[in-house]
This record gives sequence, C-alpha cells and structure tokens, in this order.
Amino acid sequence: MTEQTNGGITPETLKSAMKAFKKRLKLTSLDDDSHLGKGAFSGGHTGVYAITPPNQFPREVWDELCRQGRLRDSGHGLYELVKIEQG
Repeated sequence: MTEQTNGGITPETLKSAMKAFKKRLKLTSLDDDSHLGKGAFSGGHTGVYAITPPNQFPREVWDELCRQGRLRDSGHGLYELVKIEQG
C-alpha cells in the first residue's frame, strides 16, 4: 500500500511533480538566456526564478510542496524553488 500525505497526495506524485518543475525551470532559464541581446554589453544574465508549474499536476500538489517548504508561491500563479542553505 502506498503511503499518502495529509492531502491524499502520494510521495511518488510529489517527487514526479518536483522533477517536472525543475526540468521546466531549467528549460525556461536556458530559453531566456538564449535570446539575442543578452550579452556582456546589454545587461547580461538576469535569471529566471519563478515559473508557472507544469499543468499535468493539480494545484493541490503545488500547494502541498509549498507547505513542505520545497517551493514558494510567488503570486500570480508562479512558484519558485526554495534555496536550502547548508552550513
């Protein structure tokens, strides 16, 4: 039997959602960096920190990941990874 979180979402679903989120964040960031006009003399790298999460997972999954402290709701339907400081 599969263990479920408080919201009835399985850990496997949360893991899959995080993997999809990270992949989309990486692709969005690479796409942003590849546009013309983003050179050393035109402002350089600005960075993409918040994205709209993949729509194959319901909002409850993203809310649960926020509750767990793995994502942060940036507002307007955007989420960002929470930076974990080590030290």
